[in-house]
Amino acid sequence: MQWEVVIGLEIHTQLATQSKIFSGSATTFGSEPNTQASLIDLGMPGVLPVLNEEAVRMACMFGLAIDAQIGPHNVFARKNYFYPDLPKGYQISQMELPIVGKGHLDIALEDGTVKRIGITRAHLEEDAGKSLHEDFSGASGIDLNRAGTPLLEIVSEPEMRSAKEAVAYVKAIHALVRYLGICDGNMAEGSLRCDCNVSIRPKGQVEFGTRCEIKNVNSFRFIEKAINTEVQRQIELIEDGGRVIQETRLYDPNKDETRSMRSKEEANDYRYFPDPDLLPVVIEPAFLDAIRATLPELPPQKRERFQSQFGLSAYDANVLASSREQADYFEQVVGVCGDAKLAANWVMVELGSLLNKLGLEIDQAPVSAAQLGGMLQRILDNTISGKIAKVVFEKMAAGEGDADRIIEAEGLKQVTDSGAIEKVLDDVLAANAEQVEQYRAADEAKRGKMFGFFVGQAMKASKGKANPQQVNQLLKSKLEG
Repeated sequence: MQWEVVIGLEIHTQLATQSKIFSGSATTFGSEPNTQASLIDLGMPGVLPVLNEEAVRMACMFGLAIDAQIGPHNVFARKNYFYPDLPKGYQISQMELPIVGKGHLDIALEDGTVKRIGITRAHLEEDAGKSLHEDFSGASGIDLNRAGTPLLEIVSEPEMRSAKEAVAYVKAIHALVRYLGICDGNMAEGSLRCDCNVSIRPKGQVEFGTRCEIKNVNSFRFIEKAINTEVQRQIELIEDGGRVIQETRLYDPNKDETRSMRSKEEANDYRYFPDPDLLPVVIEPAFLDAIRATLPELPPQKRERFQSQFGLSAYDANVLASSREQADYFEQVVGVCGDAKLAANWVMVELGSLLNKLGLEIDQAPVSAAQLGGMLQRILDNTISGKIAKVVFEKMAAGEGDADRIIEAEGLKQVTDSGAIEKVLDDVLAANAEQVEQYRAADEAKRGKMFGFFVGQAMKASKGKANPQQVNQLLKSKLEG
């Protein structure tokens, strides 16, 4: 039987406010346990929550960016459950009247197509604390520093049909919230984490199958692996005569398996009711207009501009616009060298490889955009060849200065004097007289391979400094002559 995968995602995005959503406590990551938890965060009797306006503004920014309906009248509710890291015994969230309603996000797929994913809603809520377990003693502790940190939970429609589509969607959300500046997107620190709702159904069937939720997956790679693992589990379970039970599961990356955590709760299990300590939030048109005026150029618009303005392919534009920092870096390089396609190639390939090797983000790059642009200028004016440029780039990355200083200090200027190149070629041909005769006696197909031998010998003799285009032109003339 052929199976179709149905995936919906809930992404918890930690908003980049300086203080928590209902208290003045700081939200700094990595502080000593329980040093950033106020009486409000601890749920002490008699304390009252006060809504952080900046969290509301950031939620509205996101809603406008996904072309969503912004709830003019939204309400906070109490979501009741008991867990050690939830001191109040309830979480303040939104249920029936969320701040962001239906919207959508276009995602770029690997085959170059674009798919629109519906977003059901995005609502504000407070984060819970964190349970800490000590292996050596068996004791557990609670760190409430994270309790009350503002979250925007983004709920998609179940419209993704593969793990790769799901990853593309999460990457698009990740890029969007970073473009907007409302979340740092640091998945390792829990700033953005994902719950994956996964089900399968026979291909062609309209009704959804029973879904399982994989909780708190915090990397793109693990999202793909967790979904594929859960899909395979469900297929094997059904084909062996069993049935899928709706439940919450956890993904274990070490064993590459999902395991049961608890039965899946429904909304009525949480006994939602409006929080009596918080008034409804009214969003006025003027407030939204002011936010709309501050929105930056977003990834879809940037991708389109990179294609129309710079003549880049859809693939290149998508890669370069995948983060605001990378897009800005690329445009700065183009501003210096003036050649967008050359800049795109170096930013994506050479710089990308270097950053991957060093484990750095582009805003930590050891080669600045001005330095890279300056080096590309020297390729364009024939001061250096592309091959020499790689040597210069390595030296810039090692902190030896900009391209001009390195080229001068190392004597790396490209040889463009025709007379000097002809002298090198004459020496190469004289030293390989037998190969010259074989070349001239060969047919066109064999000549192509043999020509590369002479080019290699010429570049070796010039220590890589001869202009490759001139070497090719002059060499062909001499061999044909």
